[in-house]
Amino acid sequence: MECNPDDINIKNIKGWKNNNINRISLGVQSFFDSDLELMNRSHNSSTATQAIELIKDNFKNFSIDLIYGIPESSFDIWKKNIDIGLKYDVPHISTYVLTVEPKTALIKLIEKNKIEEVSDIDQKLQFEYVYDYLLRLGYVNYEFSSFAKPGYECKNNVTYWNRGKYIGFGPSAHSFDGIKRKWNISNNQKYIDKIKLNSVAYESEILSETDILNEIIMIGLRTSKGLDLDLIESKFSNLNLEKLRQQIQLKILDGVLVKTDNKLHPSRDYKFLTDGLASDLFIT
Repeated sequence: MECNPDDINIKNIKGWKNNNINRISLGVQSFFDSDLELMNRSHNSSTATQAIELIKDNFKNFSIDLIYGIPESSFDIWKKNIDIGLKYDVPHISTYVLTVEPKTALIKLIEKNKIEEVSDIDQKLQFEYVYDYLLRLGYVNYEFSSFAKPGYECKNNVTYWNRGKYIGFGPSAHSFDGIKRKWNISNNQKYIDKIKLNSVAYESEILSETDILNEIIMIGLRTSKGLDLDLIESKFSNLNLEKLRQQIQLKILDGVLVKTDNKLHPSRDYKFLTDGLASDLFIT
């Protein structure tokens, strides 16, 4: 169950447990009110810590989300965010770089030069700090954004990255049956109205073979398993892979990608640029 801190109370927790929910993913984002206000979050730092304490009393398996690269924040605050999470012995931490979305108050403040957007270099430094720090503490970076104590890797995350079948409930939730990908409408009230009519409003797509290959490239580079080159050669032998092979070889020679046992991983210095590296390899 994905929740915000202000969703957490004993009544909801009992209801979730009675319905066999066994893991909570909590959108903390930051333990500092200045960060939360800038991101227009409805909770505050006190609500976040109280929510974690209540979750810990009722769930062994839970995760928190934290955001880095926040304007008007600092490297020191980012470090403190990680340490506060660790103080609660959190078994799983997901870290995401802040994406400045269009038509938001934040993008307007940046466009008017009232606040300064965080540079890519500073975002990279913040990612590398948490990557090195949590690995030293024994967490596993099994996927670019996800750090888990051994045995606490998120099963639904692993399913996504293995392109397994899954079903999502709620507004904006995604589902995949192995062939078709679906996503529910995002409007809460419209979603509820449809449920009352015993229906769910969604959009869907069926991926082409090229789409599937590109997805495998992205997933492979983001996960600790790496991009399996043997799988690509066997599964997509009817596609023209020559340009992909050339791109891979160039990036290996440049020290951007590392090949081990015919699997590709981003090198340490380029790990933060994983999504960009994947898009460079996409077949169009």
